[in-house]
Amino acid sequence: MIEPLKVHPAPEPGRADAAALGREFDAAGLAHYTWGNGPHDRYGEHTHPYEKTLVCLEGSIVFHVPGQADLVLRPGDRLLLPPHTRHAATVGPQGVRCIEAHRPVAAPAPSSR
Repeated sequence: MIEPLKVHPAPEPGRADAAALGREFDAAGLAHYTWGNGPHDRYGEHTHPYEKTLVCLEGSIVFHVPGQADLVLRPGDRLLLPPHTRHAATVGPQGVRCIEAHRPVAAPAPSSR
């Protein structure tokens, strides 16, 4: 059985330091960027071929993952989405700004015959 996804709450609720998170992702060798959306924007259901880490910087966003309760991110909260996880999202009433990092999936080893 696949472990349900969960939000990792902010160490200091309501706070997120984009520069510190960028340094953390740089140290881990992860490509990262910030993005934002306006109030109530929606992302339809989709997947990504890579592992995605999201940290909410401002506002809020709700992730909808089939088969489990909605996952709400507020400033400082973190969510790790494994590769190929189906999800959709709805931005909160004040909009949202996040920092996102990607970890590429290792290619399978070539078979030897």
